[in-house]
Amino acid sequence: MALTLIKEDGTGRTDANSYATVAEADSYFEAHLYASAWTAATAGTKAAALVMATRLVDSQYQFHGYRAHDTQALQWPRERCPDPDRNLVTSTTLSPVLTNFVPSTQVPPPVSFAVCEMARELLIADRTAAPAGEGIESTATSTHTKTSSSDTSNSSTTKYSKSDTRPIISRVAQAMLSKYGTLMVGGSGSVQLVRA
Repeated sequence: MALTLIKEDGTGRTDANSYATVAEADSYFEAHLYASAWTAATAGTKAAALVMATRLVDSQYQFHGYRAHDTQALQWPRERCPDPDRNLVTSTTLSPVLTNFVPSTQVPPPVSFAVCEMARELLIADRTAAPAGEGIESTATSTHTKTSSSDTSNSSTTKYSKSDTRPIISRVAQAMLSKYGTLMVGGSGSVQLVRA
């Protein structure tokens, strides 16, 4: 079954799976210096990258405010999400309350741009898989050999560093999303030790 990309248009669609269309992403990457991974991809691969990037953004960020509709598929549109770049405006003509919230009928452009950036990153490398050696600070191997009766023992230990892990969401996308929410950092703080 072929993937059908359905963009969230600000109405709180129940079937949306992306914050940007392939055409919008193509337009975004026209002014991008490092767009070769994007421009070399097929339309189907681009659509899959945008859908996966949207999933990652929605799962990795806790956006301010709350979802505008209970039945919407994605995290946007949102109610009461402050927009630090927006001047105070009147929310309605009947109730002249000044607010700087993102309108609950739209997805902010930086969210769409961050999804485009993440889609490009996903075309370059699988950011959901840890590359070999990531998180390893040091390894030590010791061998003990006893000569009279041939008593040999081997042990290996690995020390892990939590600071040497690549984030799933790229730094550029994090910067674009930081105005509207917080990156969720998880983990139990424990690392499994594997002995050889």
